[in-house]
Amino acid sequence: MSLTYVIPDLHGRFDLLRDMLAKIEAHAAGKAGTIVVLGDYVNKGPDSRRVVERMRAGVFHGWPLVPLKGNHDAMMVEALRDPSKMSGWIEKGGDATIRSYGGDVSVIPQADIAWLDGLPLMHLDARRIYVHAGLDPGVPLQAQPEHTLLWKRYPKGDRAGFDGRHVVHGHNSNAQGPELFEGRTNLDTLAWRTGRLVAGVFEDDQPGGPVDFVVARGPPA
Repeated sequence: MSLTYVIPDLHGRFDLLRDMLAKIEAHAAGKAGTIVVLGDYVNKGPDSRRVVERMRAGVFHGWPLVPLKGNHDAMMVEALRDPSKMSGWIEKGGDATIRSYGGDVSVIPQADIAWLDGLPLMHLDARRIYVHAGLDPGVPLQAQPEHTLLWKRYPKGDRAGFDGRHVVHGHNSNAQGPELFEGRTNLDTLAWRTGRLVAGVFEDDQPGGPVDFVVARGPPA
């Protein structure tokens, strides 16, 4: 049995990421798994820089790490390359990101910016599709617009997956989540504010939703 652990929106909560990785390692009990992270490493929370650094460093030996891009990651890259978008980024939590880098956008490493910019928009395995925000069921998988993958909001109660696969996403924050439906799982629990980060545990050979959860807790914002 092989497992995939899926970590949702972090938004600068390095403390929750650190504790989550330790809890995942303990849950795996010596077996290697895959870790998928659903994006939104930056903005809002206090330690965006440290979250990016930790993600860039990789995780445990022998464990594949699949970090996906979130809309806040894309927003940061756009603002740092186009000053006309800077105020919009700051209003969405970019001010916290700038503070984490010492208060000066000019010192944000180009390597961090390039890493965020180059992240993939989705990940597929035999049973599931992992994406930051969601998929349009009326569009072929490889033709999904970037805006949909990064910004989609599912209608309340929408149970649909995509072409027979279960969809695993974040983005649509629900402090009481995760939200579990027949065709999709939303893992975003507004962790940066609530202090409760929930990772889904998926069995690679078993279709459908998570078989377990790993929870890391810290102080609320």
